[in-house]
Amino acid sequence: MPPARMTPALLAIVADRFKAFAEPARLQVLYALRSGELSVSELVEATGLGQANLSKHLQVLHAAGVVSRRKDGLFSYYALADGDVLKLCDLVCGRLDRETKQRQKALAR
Repeated sequence: MPPARMTPALLAIVADRFKAFAEPARLQVLYALRSGELSVSELVEATGLGQANLSKHLQVLHAAGVVSRRKDGLFSYYALADGDVLKLCDLVCGRLDRETKQRQKALAR
């Protein structure tokens, strides 16, 4: 349920959150974290991204509050900050899947 009043400040925060989702590599990171906390090296392996590139994306996601970070000695571990973070992605993907099936049906006629 949306807040009673969408102030300009609140809308700016929402826009920043959407910006964090606006990069395919960051979505790839989020989906890799879907199964639980991973170290940076595990994320490199899961996503195929280079460590420097991955670190930049993790920084954006962390700053937006989308992922949490835990340090253990020299290692950093990341997890989804909230399990609901992928609901929007799931909604969009489901919608795209339905639209694709509808187009395929229309073209098959």
